[in-house]
Amino acid sequence: MSDFISRWQTLNWDDITLRINSKKAADVVQALNATRVGREELMALLSPAAAAYLEPLAQKAQRLTRQRFGNTVSFYLPLYLSNLCANDCTYCGFSMSNRIKRKTLDSTEIARECDAIREMGFDHLLLVTGEHQTKVGMDYFRQHFPAIRQRFSSLMMEVQPMSQAEYAELKTLGLDGVLVYQETYHPAVYRQHHLKGNKQDFFFRLETPDRLGRAGIDKIGLGALIGLSDSWRTDCFMVAEHLLWLQQTYWQSRYSISFPRLRPCAGGIQPASMMSESQLAQVICAFRLFSPDVELSLSTRESPWFRDHMVPLAINSVSAFSRTQPGGYADNRPELEQFAPHDARTPQQVADALRQSGLQPVWKDWDSYLGRIPQ
Repeated sequence: MSDFISRWQTLNWDDITLRINSKKAADVVQALNATRVGREELMALLSPAAAAYLEPLAQKAQRLTRQRFGNTVSFYLPLYLSNLCANDCTYCGFSMSNRIKRKTLDSTEIARECDAIREMGFDHLLLVTGEHQTKVGMDYFRQHFPAIRQRFSSLMMEVQPMSQAEYAELKTLGLDGVLVYQETYHPAVYRQHHLKGNKQDFFFRLETPDRLGRAGIDKIGLGALIGLSDSWRTDCFMVAEHLLWLQQTYWQSRYSISFPRLRPCAGGIQPASMMSESQLAQVICAFRLFSPDVELSLSTRESPWFRDHMVPLAINSVSAFSRTQPGGYADNRPELEQFAPHDARTPQQVADALRQSGLQPVWKDWDSYLGRIPQ
């Protein structure tokens, strides 16, 4: 097999859904006691039957998290550079069909945003844009990436899928990692929610992490938009399949998993399947048992209460005080935002809450020059 598409074509959505939903209590107990959690064990831990075992699942997840990551939790912040988008997607506030004001930051505005972010203490940055390849594509990144890179020790991005050559070039400019969410691994549901634009190409997006791996990108982030399909359990299992493929094929890269649930936005839709906070906790803990070394991230999409209780169990990377619109830190304009965050606390308030749980917030754990060849 040359890419994950080949593996994905062997996976039957309905069969996986049936297998997950048919797991019994005995299967969950066996999974909890397993030395290594594989595919079958993960199905059991994602199943409805596992809901009754959330406490022992959380306890084991916490033990594994502390063994691998100690008491540290890394902080990062998204910087939205543009809300221009050439796609029409049913669930996104940036969708081209939405009548919102559009904005792309210039070099002066980017510098103001970076100043505001650095003043809050962040040193790990995630660059985010709408998907508009002509106006917010490689020319824009070539122009602004080096100046941003000089200000931060770690730089990731979440933008439109790009070519392997473009990712390789961005790596020379200082790119450390890329987040690319498939949204859903069900092609018919994917088509239902992607109405216009390049994002309609299910397979080009599905192959993006392979292009990242071939380009030698250090960190690759995966996830599904929970609630887009009518079976969040199956989508989450597909994320695990994708992770396994990438780890086995591009073992030099590190990986990160996120668990975004649909949030209110301009023109937004109702979720096709609802996931409760206890079910989200079940999924996160299941992934910790499935892949103890992988970074699990939780954003400000979730409530303060949930984040304060979930992070000590299995999470080792969080955002805080996120603004989902261009110019959100130096000049807050809610009418430009992609979605409404749920946790609006200041970074210090989030850090204080973690310290009260015995955790250590980490604002910087990487120097920009480490592992890089001087230019």
